[in-house]
Amino acid sequence: MAFPDPFYRWRPHPWHGLTAGPDTPGVVHGYIEITPFDSVKYEVDKITGYLRVDRPQPYSSQPPALYGFVPRTYCGRRVADLCPNAEKGDADPLDICVLSERPINRSEILLPARVVGGLQTIDRGEADDKILAVLDNDHFWGEARDIEEIPDILVDRLRHYFETYKQEPGGETRVEIQRTYDRDHARAVVEASQADYAEEFGE
Repeated sequence: MAFPDPFYRWRPHPWHGLTAGPDTPGVVHGYIEITPFDSVKYEVDKITGYLRVDRPQPYSSQPPALYGFVPRTYCGRRVADLCPNAEKGDADPLDICVLSERPINRSEILLPARVVGGLQTIDRGEADDKILAVLDNDHFWGEARDIEEIPDILVDRLRHYFETYKQEPGGETRVEIQRTYDRDHARAVVEASQADYAEEFGE
């Protein structure tokens, strides 16, 4: 079968070659790098776009939700402006955690994620927000629209994971979660990250 568009001849880069989704900022594309079953931290290589091993998780902490990023987003000055006490953005795509009732045990997938809130996170002075979302067509979570509809225990698990996953025993924590925010602020962060991307890389 012939593909007239050259786009289909090569795999697009997950960060730059995919879109943030047709219904942003309410529903976004989430590109998943890590699942709750992974004891190794994977990360998209910014040059090639392939998933690479960042590091084995040295301790027992594992992400309590699907974890990845929103394509064509960038945490720059606008994202930092929405995060008090942040000196700048972390210069990475916007992180996203997605809740799903059914276990999804593979990464390098793209899924529709409905934005419901987020964690205002600072990592060594840099804004590193974590958007919280639910699988849009999920039979259990799909009706959730705001952070208050997510059980506190799940939000607490996410907070604990990000506060401790880089911490060594006896060492100081490098990650500070300032607060949990609602859907409206999360959407503002998504829009800010899209504007930061356009400024950094062009439309």
